[in-house]
Amino acid sequence: MTARAADRARYDRATAHLDAPLAIVDLDAFDANADDLVRRAGGKPIRVASKSVRCRALLERVLAKEGFAGIMSFTLAESLWLARSGFDDVLLAYPSADRAGFAELAADPKLASAVSVMVDDVAQLDLIDAARGDGREVVRVCLELDTALRLLGGRVRVGARRSPLRSPAEVADLARAVSRRPGFEVVGIMAYEGHIAGVGDSLAGRPLRSRAIRLMQAAARRELVERRAAVVRAVRAVVPDLEYVNGGGTGSVQSTAAEDAVTEIAAGSGLYVPRLFDNYTSFSGRPAALFAQPVVRRPGVGVVTVLGGGYPASGAAGTDRLPVPYLPEGLRYDPQEGPGEVQTPLLGSPADDLLIGDKVWFRHAKAGELCERFDSLRLIEGDRVTATVPTYRGEGHTFL
Repeated sequence: MTARAADRARYDRATAHLDAPLAIVDLDAFDANADDLVRRAGGKPIRVASKSVRCRALLERVLAKEGFAGIMSFTLAESLWLARSGFDDVLLAYPSADRAGFAELAADPKLASAVSVMVDDVAQLDLIDAARGDGREVVRVCLELDTALRLLGGRVRVGARRSPLRSPAEVADLARAVSRRPGFEVVGIMAYEGHIAGVGDSLAGRPLRSRAIRLMQAAARRELVERRAAVVRAVRAVVPDLEYVNGGGTGSVQSTAAEDAVTEIAAGSGLYVPRLFDNYTSFSGRPAALFAQPVVRRPGVGVVTVLGGGYPASGAAGTDRLPVPYLPEGLRYDPQEGPGEVQTPLLGSPADDLLIGDKVWFRHAKAGELCERFDSLRLIEGDRVTATVPTYRGEGHTFL
């Protein structure tokens, strides 16, 4: 029996009393992935990206482990909710225009001390000030650096379009503007190199493309190491007591952690290990989060139909954004239908061994987005469900 077949047997036994659709997290795999992230971070703390988890119980579990500290959130409403729930170090990773949220933040000492907000433009400070109302708490600010690689005099750009701040002088100028403005305090710098951390460099059947990605990432790392260090020096000249410099992601933990300028690493997807993280030479993890759909039809030889499953991930549309049938091994989509809103035909010889009511296990393309489809996660240890915990959706929150 292969390791994957053994996992299928465990998951089927653990959930035999439960009807699909359902979602699980294999805690043995989750904990092993967490330990591997800590090992790769080489002693630097890991700030957990909540968008890749979207479950308070699992955020609490991983933050209880040595080597993890703080949360990187994705909306201001989520940040405030987490702070009210007892998380005392929440970095909002994206600028916000949530005026009501800023009014709450500026009026509550507990929230203001727990949450840092992202800024890359003075206009964002203006919005916060206009939203304050009577709130006079100091707003903790993190500045974001653009990490994109620019080639041919800027005519070619590789990397996400995020912050407009690129040079040490630009970031330092904004740090001065924040520091001179009453009611704000610069506490950190964030620089997420998504073109390194979030792009696999070992694509099955595409050796030339894989080599090109590795060459690009090597060049991007060299450029960013120098520029990030220069930015940190420039900002520390303005804010000597800077609390943190955050960088990296699941795919770049060890290389980002090796930079002296970086004080902490961001990671989250590496806990669940969705399918987009199968294509890395720098690490390998164990799939921990899966969902099951029930077989509801057997249209013919080599075909079964499961209920639903059309859960595409965000990003540029393509087959790499689709969940994949994972267990039993050997199933594939009908190319004329793909994963459907209500029904999904699956082809392959394993279909002939599946009965009505059996479960087919899938992996989502990305991590936390799976939790937007399910109210709860069944936590599995060995071949037993040991707990059922709510996702953000199960707690009545769909932040984005």
